[in-house]
Amino acid sequence: MPTPSISADNPASEDASPAERIAQVLCGLLPAGAELAVCWRDWALGNGSGATQGASVALRRRAEHALAETVVEHDGPDSRAYAWDNADGNARVALALALPGPLAEAQEASWVLLARTLLVTSLDASRAQARVVSLEKSKRLQQALYEIADLAGADLEMPEMLRRIHAVVNSLMYAENCYIVLYDDQRRTVRFLYFADQRDPYIAEPEREFGEEEMVNSMTFALLRHGQPLRGPSAVIRQKLGVVRDPSHGPDSLDWLGVPMRRDDHVCGAIVVQSYDAPASYADEDRALLGYVAQHILTALDRKHAHVELEHRVAVRTHELQRANRELQAEIMERKRAEKLQRALFRITDLAITSDSLERFYADVHTVVDELINARNFYIALVSDDGRDLNFPYSIDERDPMRKTRRMTNGLTEYVIATGRPLLADREVIGQLAEAGKVQQHGPPAYSWLGVPLFRGEDVVGAVVVQSYTEEVKFTSHDQNLLTFVAHHIGNGLDRQRAQERLRSAHAELERRVDERTRELAEANHQLRSQIGERLRVEQQLTHQATHDALTGLPNRPHLLDRLSAAIERARHGDGQAFAVLFLDLDRFKLVNDSMGHAAGDELLVEVARRITMSVRDEDVVSRLGGDEFALLVEYADGVENVRDFAQRLLAVLGLPMWVAGRELFPSASLGIAVWHPRYRNGEELLRDADAAMYRAKEQGRDRCALFDEAMREAAVQSLDLEADLRRAINHRDFLPFYQPIRRMDDGRVIGHEALLRWRHERRGLLLPAEFIGLGENSGLIEQVDWLLYEQVVRQIARGVEGYISVNVSPRHFRSPDFGDRLLAMFEAQGADPSRLRLEITEVALLDDAPRTLRILRTLRQHGILAQLDDFGTGFSALSYLHRFPISVLKIDRSFVSGLGNEARPESLALVRAILALASTLGIETIAEGVETEEQRQALLELGCHLGQGYLLGRPAANLEKVGITDAA
Repeated sequence: MPTPSISADNPASEDASPAERIAQVLCGLLPAGAELAVCWRDWALGNGSGATQGASVALRRRAEHALAETVVEHDGPDSRAYAWDNADGNARVALALALPGPLAEAQEASWVLLARTLLVTSLDASRAQARVVSLEKSKRLQQALYEIADLAGADLEMPEMLRRIHAVVNSLMYAENCYIVLYDDQRRTVRFLYFADQRDPYIAEPEREFGEEEMVNSMTFALLRHGQPLRGPSAVIRQKLGVVRDPSHGPDSLDWLGVPMRRDDHVCGAIVVQSYDAPASYADEDRALLGYVAQHILTALDRKHAHVELEHRVAVRTHELQRANRELQAEIMERKRAEKLQRALFRITDLAITSDSLERFYADVHTVVDELINARNFYIALVSDDGRDLNFPYSIDERDPMRKTRRMTNGLTEYVIATGRPLLADREVIGQLAEAGKVQQHGPPAYSWLGVPLFRGEDVVGAVVVQSYTEEVKFTSHDQNLLTFVAHHIGNGLDRQRAQERLRSAHAELERRVDERTRELAEANHQLRSQIGERLRVEQQLTHQATHDALTGLPNRPHLLDRLSAAIERARHGDGQAFAVLFLDLDRFKLVNDSMGHAAGDELLVEVARRITMSVRDEDVVSRLGGDEFALLVEYADGVENVRDFAQRLLAVLGLPMWVAGRELFPSASLGIAVWHPRYRNGEELLRDADAAMYRAKEQGRDRCALFDEAMREAAVQSLDLEADLRRAINHRDFLPFYQPIRRMDDGRVIGHEALLRWRHERRGLLLPAEFIGLGENSGLIEQVDWLLYEQVVRQIARGVEGYISVNVSPRHFRSPDFGDRLLAMFEAQGADPSRLRLEITEVALLDDAPRTLRILRTLRQHGILAQLDDFGTGFSALSYLHRFPISVLKIDRSFVSGLGNEARPESLALVRAILALASTLGIETIAEGVETEEQRQALLELGCHLGQGYLLGRPAANLEKVGITDAA
């Protein structure tokens, strides 16, 4: 309450409380010797009292009794008691007065009016001040969360982003000493992403991992294992968690607050703040607030990590595209050179047939060679038939125009002919050969010289030479390979030219050509046999490809089914060994494909296939069924436990670290086992049951194996029966809504109803959604069930309803672009008012396909259909979609409401208060779910939540007429 002014006639003590000062002021207006006691009960401020100095205990107790009484009576002429409620009905005030003597009736009435006005005004002022403080806290929290969301999307390095997040947290509470860690619960290691401390000089190394064995006595590891927020002095927390003091982990603090960060019910990190100077620096509200902020920090870290990962993937993809482009350009250039060479060879082959003479043939060949390489200086040298002379039938040279026949000596041309190998030489190489006495220079010295031998069959009969006299032209090894290839065809062309000339000159030449033709036929016959062998090899390869996986080389599904059929046949006749089928699926393989690319995923699959193959015996079969699924056919002799042991060993081998695409991975797998039994008729049934066991292993936490048993078989049969019943129930329209009222908790007035789905089963009676909703989601039938419910709700609205009716909407509906149009068409067909309907959606629906969901919700809102966010606080609880999507109501989850009441949990109280403050700031209504006790209703009213639903306020009923107001309401 505000403190009233103290005048000279009202000497209130400076040390008195505001309530006592008010009592002194009021008492100063009464005759001397009067005593006064005052008390009040307010929905926002709670209970309070005050009295004049020297007031008796009995007088104080009389004021308290008057506060609780409905009708207040005077105790006597010298004793008075008054009580009244304020205009809004949210506060009550009582006065007890002891007078030294009678008081005039007019004076008493004026005094009572003054006292009532002063007390009510003081309560209103105190309530307004408390509201201002609450709004300021909500504003700071909202601003902090907005800043964290903005930092996650800003183009900042990770250290700078964390430093700014630290500054935001420091604005909400004392956080000069703060650090943030990430925790890998599989490897049991932590990384310090951020560390700021006034006394601990440690500098954070975000990439370094600390194992649990390195930090045995660390409070941080103890917090991560504990999984719940911790607050208090370091010594007290260590004693609570059984941690031994270790000075290497930093100095002790007078107050330590740590909050774990969770992702999918797994602890994945923590944020810690501490104070070295002041004890009790943090309260339960700070713990709840830090926990709420911690989840948003984790979301910011996830977004930042995803952004960095995306940039890395873009850079890698860009590099791959650049490399592919270079390879493509090189391939194009190589193809162009190959096409140019092919055209040249075709021309040489054609010239060998069409040229009128050898001279013309030589000149045309020179022209072709000059198109491929620089052949300004070009000649062809041939050895005479007796091997003594070197003839030059064709020569074009800018410095040696007349190259004459000479005796075979040790020149460069003769060196090429003698060795039978090409020679690429510059002046230095030529000088070295000359100094070694291997060659002798003939004609002008060349700067670059290239000669290749001409063959006739296996004999060297000459050489083709190009040379350069300037530094601008220098031949390369590529030119050498090109000229060697061309020389081979020149030799063939020379043979054809000579063959034609000899054909015209003598019949003996004809016989030689017959012999050549015979050799060509023999070669063709050899090639034909080679082609037949190649065809057989291709057929064998195709057969192998049809029964094996292309990536890993393992047998595929048809191959495995053939082997299973053979094993089943042997087992039925009693002459086969017991066997089992193991169905293996890699855990989180899609994450590898999405984050590192399909090439990395293929590399991972090949390594997994290799490890599995190395772990089995030669007689066992390892098959890849597709994607990341593998199946094994193994024989065993020592019972099923032998198969279990083998499966555990196999999972251990697969779990060893491996390097894929430059990154160390720790793969894991889920494995299902189906053991042979005479009931199996074919391999498909064995694979089916092994697959079902594998999914059981995944449900149990992954990285483990499960054996298919009769319980699983019975569950599968029941699931199939229930799905069949569900389909029949849809056809028979066996689903109906049960309506649960939503009320104002202060006066019990009904403002609306929630339509809850029920299934009237033909044998099992009335079923709740928990018994079939999961099957409906998995099978996709839930959409048909929902439309049956919506049709009945719309008909009920058309008949008339008090307030509105809310229905739950599966995220599947928002994947259908015509959901809104279909729903509105149903209202139009029934002539019902759409504004009487509200849609209850979950946070998953908002995040699944945000643009489409936003369009649908806006369309429905234009027709009066509002959206309510169900189970708020249990998911991501991101402020971004509250601001972005047209949400009109937040429904506080029953898990928070259950923590209120007589044994209220501070976390629930703080979170509900924060949700209410956030909703009030955004102008959004709130409805509390699961209100089951009067204490919960009173606590919610005191917190400012006026709407609720639950068994205390009304149970669901099939007819709206049966939904009545309970006694508690």
